Amino acid sequence: MHNPCAVIPVFDHEHAVTHVVDALRLAGLPCVLVDDGSGPACAQVLQALAQRDGVHLIRLPVNQGKGGAVMAGFQEAAQRGYSHALQVDADGQHDLSDLARFLQLSHQHPEALVCGYPQYDASVPKGRLYARYLTHVWVWINTLSLQIRDSMCGFRIYPLKPVLRLIDAVHLGRRMDFDTEILVRLFWRGQPMLWLPIRVHYPADGRSHFRLFHDNALISKMHAKLFFGMLLRLPVLLWRKVRP
Repeated sequence: MHNPCAVIPVFDHEHAVTHVVDALRLAGLPCVLVDDGSGPACAQVLQALAQRDGVHLIRLPVNQGKGGAVMAGFQEAAQRGYSHALQVDADGQHDLSDLARFLQLSHQHPEALVCGYPQYDASVPKGRLYARYLTHVWVWINTLSLQIRDSMCGFRIYPLKPVLRLIDAVHLGRRMDFDTEILVRLFWRGQPMLWLPIRVHYPADGRSHFRLFHDNALISKMHAKLFFGMLLRLPVLLWRKVRP
């Protein structure tokens, strides 16, 4: 079965989220909006969007962070009978003209997690670009593989069953550490992954919720935790590399 929807975590992106929902609905995708403790202005926009056909809204009374909001959206999507969920940011970074290719690949390979790896334009902040490479290196170490081409891009189509099994079994990071940790842990479980390039731009008036000190500390802690997890799984990971 392949019955996808989009899951959009939203925290005070009232200026961009309507355009994102418009593009997704034009492509025929139902949307699950997760209001992650937004202020009144954004909450009003989301309430208006929820009146549209094919748009569902859940509200988290307290901000949970990106990961917490995405996981709440996955659970809501599964309860509504969807088999797959497209994770997409609410700030308009992702070029949704690429959406059809992702949906087609997911339909052809419903067991796979279809991941985007970003193709940046000149708007990308150089500090964030360089920091990604450090995370790439840690991911390659923690998987003993180069298979994960980018672990931080939040444009992915997840098959919900294996993802919800993981969420039920493991305490995943609930903030900016989520995107990387879930990919590494799914890789450890043998989850098939496919990759497509996606164009990413940073709007000049875009709002980032990345907290420089707190989120970098969380990401560093996550990499350390995953490293020790990799050591426990070392025989299995090495066997995967040498088996025919």
